[in-house]
Amino acid sequence: MKIKIISPIISDIFDEEVREDVKNYVSETTTVDVCHLDYGPASIESEYDMALCVPNFLEKAMEAEQEGYDGIISSCFADPGVKAAKEILSIPVVGPGEAAMLYGSLLGKSFSIVTVLPNVIATQENNSKALGVYEKVASIRSADIPVLEVSEKSKLKSALLREMIEAIEVDKAHALILGCTGMLGVAKDLQNELFTLYGYDVPVIDPLMSAVKLLESQISLGIKQSKLTYMKPPEKLRVFPQTVSTSI
Repeated sequence: MKIKIISPIISDIFDEEVREDVKNYVSETTTVDVCHLDYGPASIESEYDMALCVPNFLEKAMEAEQEGYDGIISSCFADPGVKAAKEILSIPVVGPGEAAMLYGSLLGKSFSIVTVLPNVIATQENNSKALGVYEKVASIRSADIPVLEVSEKSKLKSALLREMIEAIEVDKAHALILGCTGMLGVAKDLQNELFTLYGYDVPVIDPLMSAVKLLESQISLGIKQSKLTYMKPPEKLRVFPQTVSTSI
C-alpha cells in the first residue's frame, strides 16, 4: 500500500525525520511518502494558521489520490483539513489528533495531552468534544515550546516529562498523548523514563505514528470514512487562492 503524509506547513523541517521514523512502524509492504505545502503558514499554532493551511493541503490531498495513493494523513495534531478531505476523497483520510485520542481513550480510563503552546489548547479541547472523547480528557497541558523548536530533543523531553508527571499525579491521567506531530522520536524514551524513574507504567502515544498505523489498518480492512457522514460537496465554482505572503 502507498500512504501520503502531508505536512500542512511550508517548512520542510520535519520531512526527513518523518521519513526515517515511520520506517520503524510500517509494514514492509507499505510505502510512505512525505511532502509539505507550497503556500500557507510556517507552523500551526492557532486557528488562523489552520485556516491558512487548508487550501493547499486539500490540493495536495487531491493530487495524492490522483497519483494512486491508498490513504492520506494531515500531519498536524489539530487535524487541519481532515474532515474536508474526507468529503472530497474516495480513499481513507486520518488525522493524528483523532488517532491519538482514540488510542488514548482505548488504553486508559483517562488521558492527558501535552502540547506545544497554550494557544492550541482550546482547539484540542474542541476537537476532543467533536470526536466524542472529551469526558476522558484529564487535562491538556503545554510544554511552552513553539512548534519550530521541538527539534531540540533534550529541551523537549525535559519539558514533556515535567508536564507528564504533573498530568499523572495532579490530573490523574492514565495515558499520555504528545500534542504535536513534530514531537518525533521521543514517545518511547518518555514512556521508559516514566516507568524506570518514577514507576508509572502508562502509554505515551505518538500521534503521527498512531495515524500511520490506523490508516494502514483501514486500508488493509478495505474501509474508509462513511459517505453518509462525509458527503460529496455540491458542485459549484470554487477558486483557490494564489500564492501570497502574509504576516500579522
